[in-house]
Amino acid sequence: MTDVDGGQLAEAAEQGRICALAARGQRDLQRRAAAHPDLFPSRPFDAALFSSIALAMAFSAPWCTAEELGLTNRAVLWGFVIDWQVDHQATSRSEVDLVAKTCLAVAGGAPADDPLGRFLAELRDDLAAAPAFAGLRGLWQEEIARTLAAMTREWEWKAAAQHGTAAPPTLAQYLDNADNLAATVVNVAHWIHTGSAETHRQLPRLVTVSDEVQRALRLINDLGTYQRDREWGDLNAIMLVDDDRAEIERQVATRIDHCRHLLAELRPDCPREADYLSRQLGFTSGFYRLTDFWGTR
Repeated sequence: MTDVDGGQLAEAAEQGRICALAARGQRDLQRRAAAHPDLFPSRPFDAALFSSIALAMAFSAPWCTAEELGLTNRAVLWGFVIDWQVDHQATSRSEVDLVAKTCLAVAGGAPADDPLGRFLAELRDDLAAAPAFAGLRGLWQEEIARTLAAMTREWEWKAAAQHGTAAPPTLAQYLDNADNLAATVVNVAHWIHTGSAETHRQLPRLVTVSDEVQRALRLINDLGTYQRDREWGDLNAIMLVDDDRAEIERQVATRIDHCRHLLAELRPDCPREADYLSRQLGFTSGFYRLTDFWGTR
């Protein structure tokens, strides 16, 4: 019998530790969701969705503690519930506007009087415990606003397509609206909560790089969710190029190369943040080859 390879053993042990970090994150998300049953119906918010969120963040930032990642995981979950309410529950522009108005008010410090507002208020208050939050609150609010505006814009595109009142967006317009993925808004919350003073000083630059990664993630997501998006009536980049999947695959390769260049430039000044974005990009690339986050509708 051959000896166990020490390198493989150490690698497997590290992967096991990361999975344990994710398991703790999943349990925390399930507890949080159980406290807000009106927001998180079991379909499509199933256990696998909570697990996938926790795994994504544990693999993106394995140096963090479970407590540090708890807030980041909930920021991701907020993005999912906003996406669900805007894309699949809202039947009118006024309903979409109410979601945005609620979230913007709560992010600005207003009291919450509905389930969505209360969930965001808990996140806001926990984020406010970070010493840097007082000086960075405006940036977080800007990212909240950008995300909500992007989701509203996508809702308008879908409504126009359903009523035949406007042409679909171009691929360039669609990618310019990648804030609807809610990746950068999560990253900003994560960096405010866990980052150093240098991280906070570099946040404008980090947001710029994060936005480029977010565009690549938007396309990677669409490659993995094309069939589901067709069934659910969602927009997808492949649909915008005459169902030419190969073209989106080429776009992904180009954008990943661009992100690698940006991350290499970022790494000397922000090594951990560059690693975080790189690992986020890598995890997502592998994840969407086999599955996606949402459960059964």
